Amino acid sequence: MSLLLVLISVVVGLLLWWNEVRYGRRGNVCLPPGTMGWPLFGETTEFLKHGPSFMKRKGLRYGRLFRTHILGCPTVACMDPELNRRMLLQGESSGLVPGYPQSMLDILGRNNIAAMRGAMLGLVHPAAIRASLLPKIDAFMRSHLDGWSGCIVDVQAKTKEMTLLSALNQIAGITPGPLSDALKTELYTLVLGTISLPINLLGTRYYQGLQARKKLVSMLEQMITEWRSSIQAHDDMLDALLRSGDDGAREKLSDEQIIDLIITLIYSGYETMSTTSMMAVKYLSDHPRALQDLRREHLDIRKGKSSEEAIDYEDFKSMAFTRAVIFETLRLATVVNGLMRKTTQDVEMNGYVIPKGWRIYVHTREINYDPFMYPDPTTFNPWRWLEKNMELHPHFMMLGGGGRMCPGKEVGTVEIATFLHYFVTRYRWEEEGRNTILRFPRVEAPNGLHIRVQDFTDLAAYISHSLD
Repeated sequence: MSLLLVLISVVVGLLLWWNEVRYGRRGNVCLPPGTMGWPLFGETTEFLKHGPSFMKRKGLRYGRLFRTHILGCPTVACMDPELNRRMLLQGESSGLVPGYPQSMLDILGRNNIAAMRGAMLGLVHPAAIRASLLPKIDAFMRSHLDGWSGCIVDVQAKTKEMTLLSALNQIAGITPGPLSDALKTELYTLVLGTISLPINLLGTRYYQGLQARKKLVSMLEQMITEWRSSIQAHDDMLDALLRSGDDGAREKLSDEQIIDLIITLIYSGYETMSTTSMMAVKYLSDHPRALQDLRREHLDIRKGKSSEEAIDYEDFKSMAFTRAVIFETLRLATVVNGLMRKTTQDVEMNGYVIPKGWRIYVHTREINYDPFMYPDPTTFNPWRWLEKNMELHPHFMMLGGGGRMCPGKEVGTVEIATFLHYFVTRYRWEEEGRNTILRFPRVEAPNGLHIRVQDFTDLAAYISHSLD
Protein backbone atom coordinates (compact mmCIF):
# COMPACT_ATOMS: atom_id res chain seq x y z
CA MET A 1 0.00 0.00 0.00
CA SER A 2 2.78 2.39 0.95
CA LEU A 3 4.60 1.55 -2.32
CA LEU A 4 1.46 2.41 -4.28
CA LEU A 5 1.22 5.77 -2.52
CA VAL A 6 4.87 6.46 -3.32
CA LEU A 7 4.29 5.60 -7.00
CA ILE A 8 1.23 7.85 -7.16
CA SER A 9 3.19 10.68 -5.56
CA VAL A 10 6.02 10.24 -8.06
CA VAL A 11 3.64 10.21 -11.04
CA VAL A 12 1.82 13.33 -9.77
CA GLY A 13 5.14 15.06 -9.20
CA LEU A 14 6.38 14.18 -12.69
CA LEU A 15 3.17 15.46 -14.32
CA LEU A 16 3.35 18.78 -12.47
CA TRP A 17 7.08 19.04 -13.21
CA TRP A 18 6.42 18.41 -16.91
CA ASN A 19 4.04 21.36 -17.22
CA GLU A 20 6.50 23.59 -15.35
CA VAL A 21 9.33 22.52 -17.69
CA ARG A 22 7.15 23.02 -20.78
CA TYR A 23 5.90 26.51 -19.90
CA GLY A 24 7.71 27.74 -16.81
CA ARG A 25 11.31 27.77 -18.02
CA ARG A 26 12.26 29.94 -20.97
CA GLY A 27 16.06 30.16 -20.94
CA ASN A 28 17.11 33.64 -19.86
CA VAL A 29 13.56 35.01 -20.13
CA CYS A 30 12.20 36.19 -16.77
CA LEU A 31 8.62 34.94 -16.52
CA PRO A 32 6.19 36.14 -13.86
CA PRO A 33 6.07 33.85 -10.79
CA GLY A 34 3.34 31.24 -10.51
CA THR A 35 2.45 27.61 -11.23
CA MET A 36 1.15 25.88 -14.35
CA GLY A 37 -0.76 22.94 -12.86
CA TRP A 38 -1.48 19.72 -14.74
CA PRO A 39 -0.64 18.97 -18.38
CA LEU A 40 -3.51 19.96 -20.66
CA PHE A 41 -5.87 20.84 -17.77
CA GLY A 42 -3.55 23.30 -16.07
CA GLU A 43 -5.42 25.00 -13.21
CA THR A 44 -8.70 25.39 -15.11
CA THR A 45 -10.87 23.37 -12.72
CA GLU A 46 -9.80 25.40 -9.70
CA PHE A 47 -10.18 28.65 -11.65
CA LEU A 48 -13.74 27.86 -12.80
CA LYS A 49 -14.86 26.53 -9.41
CA HIS A 50 -13.23 29.08 -7.14
CA GLY A 51 -12.41 32.02 -9.42
CA PRO A 52 -12.37 35.00 -7.00
CA SER A 53 -10.70 33.08 -4.15
CA PHE A 54 -8.29 31.45 -6.66
CA MET A 55 -7.25 34.88 -7.90
CA LYS A 56 -6.97 36.35 -4.42
CA ARG A 57 -4.88 33.45 -3.12
CA LYS A 58 -2.55 33.55 -6.12
CA GLY A 59 -2.26 37.32 -5.85
CA LEU A 60 -1.29 37.14 -2.18
CA ARG A 61 1.36 34.52 -2.92
CA TYR A 62 2.85 35.79 -6.17
CA GLY A 63 1.81 39.43 -6.47
CA ARG A 64 -0.49 41.25 -8.87
CA LEU A 65 1.12 39.65 -11.94
CA PHE A 66 1.41 35.86 -11.98
CA ARG A 67 1.42 32.99 -14.46
CA THR A 68 -1.00 30.08 -14.59
CA HIS A 69 -2.55 27.74 -17.17
CA ILE A 70 -6.33 28.09 -17.68
CA LEU A 71 -8.84 27.22 -20.41
CA GLY A 72 -6.18 25.37 -22.41
CA CYS A 73 -3.66 28.24 -22.59
CA PRO A 74 -0.57 29.42 -20.68
CA THR A 75 -1.80 32.66 -19.15
CA VAL A 76 -0.51 35.60 -17.17
CA ALA A 77 -3.13 37.04 -14.82
CA CYS A 78 -2.94 40.75 -14.07
CA MET A 79 -4.68 42.32 -11.07
CA ASP A 80 -2.99 45.74 -11.27
CA PRO A 81 -5.55 48.45 -12.24
CA GLU A 82 -3.05 50.71 -13.98
CA LEU A 83 -1.43 47.86 -15.93
CA ASN A 84 -4.90 46.62 -16.93
CA ARG A 85 -5.90 50.06 -18.14
CA ARG A 86 -2.75 50.38 -20.24
CA MET A 87 -3.26 46.94 -21.77
CA LEU A 88 -6.83 47.75 -22.78
CA LEU A 89 -5.84 51.11 -24.25
CA GLN A 90 -2.83 49.83 -26.20
CA GLY A 91 -3.30 48.99 -29.86
CA GLU A 92 -2.21 45.90 -31.73
CA SER A 93 1.17 47.47 -32.54
CA SER A 94 2.14 46.90 -28.90
CA GLY A 95 1.86 43.13 -29.38
CA LEU A 96 -1.58 42.66 -27.75
CA VAL A 97 -4.76 41.57 -29.52
CA PRO A 98 -8.07 40.21 -28.20
CA GLY A 99 -7.31 36.76 -26.80
CA TYR A 100 -10.56 34.92 -26.37
CA PRO A 101 -10.27 31.36 -24.98
CA GLN A 102 -9.79 28.67 -27.63
CA SER A 103 -13.15 27.11 -26.76
CA MET A 104 -14.88 30.42 -27.48
CA LEU A 105 -13.03 30.93 -30.77
CA ASP A 106 -13.88 27.41 -31.96
CA ILE A 107 -17.55 27.61 -31.03
CA LEU A 108 -18.23 31.17 -32.21
CA GLY A 109 -16.34 30.63 -35.47
CA ARG A 110 -13.36 32.17 -37.25
CA ASN A 111 -15.25 35.38 -38.01
CA ASN A 112 -16.00 36.25 -34.40
CA ILE A 113 -16.08 39.61 -32.61
CA ALA A 114 -12.29 39.96 -32.81
CA ALA A 115 -12.32 39.58 -36.61
CA MET A 116 -15.61 41.31 -37.43
CA ARG A 117 -15.65 44.25 -35.03
CA GLY A 118 -16.09 46.82 -37.83
CA ALA A 119 -19.11 45.03 -39.29
CA MET A 120 -20.65 44.74 -35.84
CA LEU A 121 -20.17 48.45 -35.10
CA GLY A 122 -21.94 49.24 -38.36
CA LEU A 123 -25.07 47.47 -37.11
CA VAL A 124 -25.37 49.05 -33.63
CA HIS A 125 -24.26 52.67 -34.09
CA PRO A 126 -26.40 55.45 -32.48
CA ALA A 127 -28.26 56.31 -35.71
CA ALA A 128 -29.33 52.66 -36.07
CA ILE A 129 -30.45 52.55 -32.43
CA ARG A 130 -32.54 55.71 -32.86
CA ALA A 131 -34.15 54.84 -36.20
CA SER A 132 -34.57 51.08 -36.09
CA LEU A 133 -33.39 49.16 -33.03
CA LEU A 134 -35.13 51.10 -30.23
CA PRO A 135 -38.60 50.93 -31.88
CA LYS A 136 -38.18 47.15 -32.27
CA ILE A 137 -36.91 46.73 -28.71
CA ASP A 138 -39.81 48.82 -27.38
CA ALA A 139 -42.44 46.78 -29.24
CA PHE A 140 -40.81 43.52 -28.15
CA MET A 141 -40.64 44.50 -24.46
CA ARG A 142 -44.29 45.51 -24.40
CA SER A 143 -45.26 42.09 -25.71
CA HIS A 144 -42.76 40.11 -23.61
CA LEU A 145 -43.94 41.70 -20.35
CA ASP A 146 -47.63 41.08 -21.00
CA GLY A 147 -49.49 38.80 -18.62
CA TRP A 148 -47.07 38.70 -15.69
CA SER A 149 -49.57 40.06 -13.17
CA GLY A 150 -50.88 37.52 -10.67
CA CYS A 151 -48.07 35.08 -11.48
CA ILE A 152 -44.95 33.80 -9.78
CA VAL A 153 -42.26 34.54 -12.34
CA ASP A 154 -38.70 33.21 -12.57
CA VAL A 155 -36.91 36.42 -13.53
CA GLN A 156 -33.76 34.54 -14.53
CA ALA A 157 -35.64 32.39 -17.05
CA LYS A 158 -37.63 35.37 -18.32
CA THR A 159 -34.62 37.64 -18.83
CA LYS A 160 -32.66 34.88 -20.59
CA GLU A 161 -35.59 34.27 -22.90
CA MET A 162 -36.08 38.02 -23.32
CA THR A 163 -32.48 38.63 -24.38
CA LEU A 164 -32.39 35.82 -26.92
CA LEU A 165 -35.80 36.51 -28.44
CA SER A 166 -35.12 40.24 -28.68
CA ALA A 167 -31.79 39.58 -30.40
CA LEU A 168 -33.41 37.15 -32.86
CA ASN A 169 -36.10 39.74 -33.61
CA GLN A 170 -33.58 42.52 -34.26
CA ILE A 171 -31.24 40.34 -36.31
CA ALA A 172 -33.71 38.46 -38.50
CA GLY A 173 -37.24 39.52 -37.54
CA ILE A 174 -37.83 36.15 -35.87
CA THR A 175 -40.90 36.07 -33.63
CA PRO A 176 -41.69 33.54 -30.88
CA GLY A 177 -42.54 30.16 -32.38
CA PRO A 178 -41.01 26.81 -33.44
CA LEU A 179 -37.97 28.41 -35.13
CA SER A 180 -37.11 30.61 -32.16
CA ASP A 181 -37.58 27.65 -29.80
CA ALA A 182 -35.17 25.51 -31.87
CA LEU A 183 -32.59 28.30 -32.05
CA LYS A 184 -32.96 29.05 -28.35
CA THR A 185 -32.27 25.43 -27.34
CA GLU A 186 -29.01 25.31 -29.30
CA LEU A 187 -27.91 28.79 -28.22
CA TYR A 188 -28.25 27.88 -24.53
CA THR A 189 -25.98 24.86 -25.11
CA LEU A 190 -23.53 26.88 -27.19
CA VAL A 191 -23.11 29.52 -24.46
CA LEU A 192 -22.14 26.94 -21.84
CA GLY A 193 -19.46 25.49 -24.12
CA THR A 194 -17.61 28.76 -24.73
CA ILE A 195 -16.00 28.83 -21.28
CA SER A 196 -14.64 25.30 -21.02
CA LEU A 197 -11.54 23.22 -21.67
CA PRO A 198 -11.21 22.65 -25.44
CA ILE A 199 -11.39 18.86 -25.16
CA ASN A 200 -13.60 17.41 -27.87
CA LEU A 201 -14.86 14.32 -26.07
CA LEU A 202 -18.44 13.06 -25.94
CA GLY A 203 -20.25 14.56 -22.96
CA THR A 204 -17.99 17.57 -22.40
CA ARG A 205 -19.45 21.07 -22.62
CA TYR A 206 -16.98 21.86 -25.39
CA TYR A 207 -18.24 18.91 -27.47
CA GLN A 208 -21.86 19.88 -26.81
CA GLY A 209 -21.11 23.49 -27.77
CA LEU A 210 -19.57 22.42 -31.08
CA GLN A 211 -22.59 20.21 -31.83
CA ALA A 212 -24.93 23.10 -31.03
CA ARG A 213 -22.92 25.32 -33.38
CA LYS A 214 -23.32 22.79 -36.23
CA LYS A 215 -27.09 22.77 -35.77
CA LEU A 216 -27.23 26.58 -35.60
CA VAL A 217 -25.16 26.93 -38.77
CA SER A 218 -27.54 24.57 -40.58
CA MET A 219 -30.59 26.56 -39.46
CA LEU A 220 -29.00 29.90 -40.36
CA GLU A 221 -27.93 28.63 -43.80
CA GLN A 222 -31.53 27.68 -44.51
CA MET A 223 -32.69 31.09 -43.27
CA ILE A 224 -30.26 32.91 -45.58
CA THR A 225 -31.44 30.84 -48.55
CA GLU A 226 -35.05 31.78 -47.78
CA TRP A 227 -34.15 35.47 -47.34
CA ARG A 228 -32.44 35.54 -50.74
CA SER A 229 -35.38 33.88 -52.51
CA SER A 230 -37.95 36.13 -50.87
CA ILE A 231 -39.23 39.22 -52.70
CA GLN A 232 -40.34 40.74 -49.41
CA ALA A 233 -38.20 43.57 -47.99
CA HIS A 234 -36.70 42.84 -44.55
CA ASP A 235 -35.79 45.72 -42.28
CA ASP A 236 -33.37 43.83 -40.05
CA MET A 237 -29.66 43.17 -39.50
CA LEU A 238 -29.60 40.04 -41.66
CA ASP A 239 -30.93 42.01 -44.61
CA ALA A 240 -28.26 44.68 -44.04
CA LEU A 241 -25.53 42.02 -43.88
CA LEU A 242 -26.71 40.31 -47.05
CA ARG A 243 -26.74 43.66 -48.88
CA SER A 244 -23.37 44.79 -47.51
CA GLY A 245 -20.92 45.44 -50.32
CA ASP A 246 -23.63 45.94 -52.97
CA ASP A 247 -22.68 49.62 -53.17
CA GLY A 248 -19.01 48.83 -53.76
CA ALA A 249 -17.98 50.86 -50.70
CA ARG A 250 -16.92 47.80 -48.72
CA GLU A 251 -16.09 44.16 -49.29
CA LYS A 252 -19.08 41.85 -49.60
CA LEU A 253 -19.48 39.42 -46.71
CA SER A 254 -19.54 35.68 -47.36
CA ASP A 255 -22.31 33.50 -45.93
CA GLU A 256 -19.80 32.01 -43.50
CA GLN A 257 -18.88 35.47 -42.22
CA ILE A 258 -22.55 36.45 -41.88
CA ILE A 259 -23.39 33.28 -39.92
CA ASP A 260 -20.42 33.69 -37.57
CA LEU A 261 -21.34 37.34 -37.05
CA ILE A 262 -24.98 36.50 -36.22
CA ILE A 263 -23.90 33.87 -33.68
CA THR A 264 -21.41 36.33 -32.17
CA LEU A 265 -23.99 39.15 -32.04
CA ILE A 266 -26.37 36.97 -30.07
CA TYR A 267 -23.65 35.56 -27.81
CA SER A 268 -21.87 38.84 -27.03
CA GLY A 269 -24.90 40.45 -25.43
CA TYR A 270 -26.69 37.41 -24.08
CA GLU A 271 -25.11 36.91 -20.66
CA THR A 272 -24.38 40.57 -19.93
CA MET A 273 -27.90 41.80 -20.71
CA SER A 274 -29.88 38.90 -19.24
CA THR A 275 -27.84 38.74 -16.04
CA THR A 276 -27.77 42.52 -15.54
CA SER A 277 -31.55 42.68 -16.03
CA MET A 278 -32.08 39.88 -13.49
CA MET A 279 -29.72 41.36 -10.92
CA ALA A 280 -31.20 44.85 -11.34
CA VAL A 281 -34.58 43.40 -10.32
CA LYS A 282 -32.89 41.69 -7.35
CA TYR A 283 -31.11 44.85 -6.17
CA LEU A 284 -34.21 47.01 -6.64
CA SER A 285 -36.17 44.48 -4.55
CA ASP A 286 -33.61 44.84 -1.78
CA HIS A 287 -33.38 48.66 -1.99
CA PRO A 288 -36.83 50.32 -1.96
CA ARG A 289 -35.44 53.85 -2.17
CA ALA A 290 -33.58 53.06 -5.40
CA LEU A 291 -36.76 51.47 -6.80
CA GLN A 292 -38.75 54.56 -5.81
CA ASP A 293 -36.34 56.92 -7.59
CA LEU A 294 -36.17 54.68 -10.66
CA ARG A 295 -39.94 54.36 -10.88
CA ARG A 296 -40.37 58.13 -10.52
CA GLU A 297 -38.00 58.70 -13.45
CA HIS A 298 -40.02 56.36 -15.66
CA LEU A 299 -43.42 57.60 -14.53
CA ASP A 300 -42.30 61.13 -15.43
CA ILE A 301 -41.53 59.87 -18.94
CA ARG A 302 -44.98 58.28 -19.23
CA LYS A 303 -46.76 61.48 -18.12
CA GLY A 304 -46.67 62.98 -21.59
CA LYS A 305 -47.58 59.76 -23.39
CA SER A 306 -50.65 57.67 -24.05
CA SER A 307 -50.64 54.14 -22.61
CA GLU A 308 -49.70 52.66 -26.00
CA GLU A 309 -47.13 55.28 -27.01
CA ALA A 310 -43.55 54.02 -27.34
CA ILE A 311 -40.51 55.56 -25.74
CA ASP A 312 -38.08 57.24 -28.12
CA TYR A 313 -34.35 57.93 -28.16
CA GLU A 314 -34.75 61.26 -26.32
CA ASP A 315 -36.61 59.45 -23.55
CA PHE A 316 -33.75 56.97 -23.31
CA LYS A 317 -31.15 59.76 -23.12
CA SER A 318 -33.10 61.32 -20.24
CA MET A 319 -32.87 58.13 -18.10
CA ALA A 320 -29.93 59.27 -15.98
CA PHE A 321 -30.84 57.31 -12.86
CA THR A 322 -31.71 54.21 -14.89
CA ARG A 323 -28.25 54.29 -16.45
CA ALA A 324 -26.80 54.64 -12.94
CA VAL A 325 -28.76 51.57 -11.76
CA ILE A 326 -27.52 49.55 -14.74
CA PHE A 327 -23.85 50.40 -14.18
CA GLU A 328 -24.08 49.90 -10.42
CA THR A 329 -25.63 46.48 -11.07
CA LEU A 330 -22.82 45.61 -13.49
CA ARG A 331 -20.28 46.71 -10.89
CA LEU A 332 -21.68 45.06 -7.77
CA ALA A 333 -22.80 41.81 -9.40
CA THR A 334 -19.53 41.69 -11.39
CA VAL A 335 -21.26 40.34 -14.44
CA VAL A 336 -17.95 40.72 -16.32
CA ASN A 337 -15.04 39.31 -14.26
CA GLY A 338 -12.24 39.93 -16.71
CA LEU A 339 -11.06 40.24 -20.30
CA MET A 340 -8.50 38.30 -22.31
CA ARG A 341 -5.62 39.49 -24.47
CA LYS A 342 -3.15 37.48 -26.56
CA THR A 343 0.50 38.34 -27.20
CA THR A 344 1.61 38.44 -30.84
CA GLN A 345 5.23 38.97 -29.76
CA ASP A 346 7.22 38.79 -26.54
CA VAL A 347 5.84 41.56 -24.31
CA GLU A 348 7.72 43.12 -21.41
CA MET A 349 5.65 44.04 -18.38
CA ASN A 350 6.88 45.21 -14.97
CA GLY A 351 10.29 43.63 -15.52
CA TYR A 352 8.87 40.31 -16.70
CA VAL A 353 8.53 38.90 -20.22
CA ILE A 354 5.28 37.36 -21.42
CA PRO A 355 6.10 35.04 -24.34
CA LYS A 356 4.49 35.27 -27.77
CA GLY A 357 1.26 33.29 -28.02
CA TRP A 358 0.38 33.46 -24.31
CA ARG A 359 -2.90 34.88 -23.01
CA ILE A 360 -3.17 37.72 -20.52
CA TYR A 361 -6.17 37.64 -18.20
CA VAL A 362 -7.05 41.26 -17.42
CA HIS A 363 -8.80 40.71 -14.10
CA THR A 364 -11.19 43.62 -13.56
CA ARG A 365 -13.28 42.15 -10.74
CA GLU A 366 -11.23 43.61 -7.88
CA ILE A 367 -11.40 47.09 -9.42
CA ASN A 368 -15.17 46.98 -8.95
CA TYR A 369 -14.61 46.75 -5.19
CA ASP A 370 -11.78 49.28 -4.93
CA PRO A 371 -12.77 51.54 -1.97
CA PHE A 372 -10.79 54.46 -3.40
CA MET A 373 -12.79 54.38 -6.61
CA TYR A 374 -16.07 53.20 -5.08
CA PRO A 375 -16.45 54.23 -1.41
CA ASP A 376 -18.33 51.59 0.61
CA PRO A 377 -17.90 49.24 -2.37
CA THR A 378 -20.12 46.36 -1.18
CA THR A 379 -23.18 48.63 -0.95
CA PHE A 380 -25.63 49.04 -3.84
CA ASN A 381 -25.45 52.78 -4.41
CA PRO A 382 -26.50 53.89 -7.92
CA TRP A 383 -26.40 57.55 -6.83
CA ARG A 384 -22.58 57.37 -6.89
CA TRP A 385 -22.80 57.39 -10.71
CA LEU A 386 -24.68 60.71 -10.66
CA GLU A 387 -22.15 62.51 -8.48
CA LYS A 388 -19.39 62.32 -11.09
CA ASN A 389 -19.15 60.74 -14.50
CA MET A 390 -17.70 57.40 -13.48
CA GLU A 391 -17.97 56.09 -17.05
CA LEU A 392 -15.09 58.41 -17.98
CA HIS A 393 -12.85 57.19 -15.16
CA PRO A 394 -9.65 55.68 -16.61
CA HIS A 395 -10.21 52.44 -14.65
CA PHE A 396 -13.80 51.92 -15.82
CA MET A 397 -13.37 48.54 -17.53
CA MET A 398 -16.64 46.71 -16.96
CA LEU A 399 -17.35 46.69 -20.70
CA GLY A 400 -13.81 46.77 -22.08
CA GLY A 401 -11.73 49.85 -22.65
CA GLY A 402 -10.04 52.06 -25.19
CA GLY A 403 -10.49 50.95 -28.79
CA ARG A 404 -11.89 47.65 -27.51
CA MET A 405 -14.91 48.99 -25.63
CA CYS A 406 -17.77 46.55 -26.13
CA PRO A 407 -19.38 47.54 -29.47
CA GLY A 408 -22.83 46.67 -28.12
CA LYS A 409 -22.52 48.76 -24.94
CA GLU A 410 -25.13 51.35 -25.92
CA VAL A 411 -27.68 49.03 -27.51
CA GLY A 412 -27.36 46.73 -24.47
CA THR A 413 -28.04 49.67 -22.18
CA VAL A 414 -31.07 50.60 -24.31
CA GLU A 415 -32.39 47.05 -24.00
CA ILE A 416 -32.07 46.87 -20.21
CA ALA A 417 -33.44 50.41 -19.77
CA THR A 418 -36.49 49.60 -21.91
CA PHE A 419 -37.12 46.41 -19.93
CA LEU A 420 -36.93 48.34 -16.65
CA HIS A 421 -39.18 51.09 -18.05
CA TYR A 422 -42.11 48.78 -18.73
CA PHE A 423 -41.44 46.51 -15.76
CA VAL A 424 -41.53 49.21 -13.06
CA THR A 425 -44.38 51.21 -14.62
CA ARG A 426 -46.60 48.14 -15.06
CA TYR A 427 -45.81 46.03 -12.03
CA ARG A 428 -44.90 45.81 -8.38
CA TRP A 429 -43.35 42.63 -7.01
CA GLU A 430 -41.85 40.83 -4.05
CA GLU A 431 -39.43 37.93 -3.89
CA GLU A 432 -40.90 34.48 -3.43
CA GLY A 433 -39.03 31.88 -1.37
CA ARG A 434 -35.29 31.74 -0.82
CA ASN A 435 -33.29 32.70 -3.89
CA THR A 436 -29.59 31.85 -4.00
CA ILE A 437 -27.17 33.76 -6.23
CA LEU A 438 -23.82 32.29 -7.39
CA ARG A 439 -21.14 34.75 -8.53
CA PHE A 440 -18.60 32.69 -10.52
CA PRO A 441 -17.80 31.64 -13.21
CA ARG A 442 -21.20 33.05 -14.16
CA VAL A 443 -23.59 35.12 -12.09
CA GLU A 444 -26.66 32.92 -11.83
CA ALA A 445 -29.49 31.76 -9.59
CA PRO A 446 -29.10 27.95 -9.69
CA ASN A 447 -32.74 27.40 -8.67
CA GLY A 448 -34.11 30.50 -10.37
CA LEU A 449 -34.99 33.97 -9.02
CA HIS A 450 -38.70 33.87 -8.27
CA ILE A 451 -40.93 36.90 -7.70
CA ARG A 452 -44.67 37.32 -7.15
CA VAL A 453 -45.91 39.98 -9.57
CA GLN A 454 -48.94 42.27 -9.25
CA ASP A 455 -50.20 45.23 -11.30
CA PHE A 456 -48.81 48.62 -10.34
CA THR A 457 -52.11 50.37 -9.74
CA ASP A 458 -50.76 53.83 -8.93
CA LEU A 459 -49.71 54.72 -12.51
CA ALA A 460 -52.92 56.55 -13.48
CA ALA A 461 -53.11 58.30 -10.10
CA TYR A 462 -49.48 59.43 -10.38
CA ILE A 463 -49.99 60.87 -13.85
CA SER A 464 -53.29 62.55 -12.87
CA HIS A 465 -51.70 64.10 -9.76
CA SER A 466 -48.71 65.34 -11.75
CA LEU A 467 -50.96 67.05 -14.31
CA ASP A 468 -53.03 68.90 -11.64
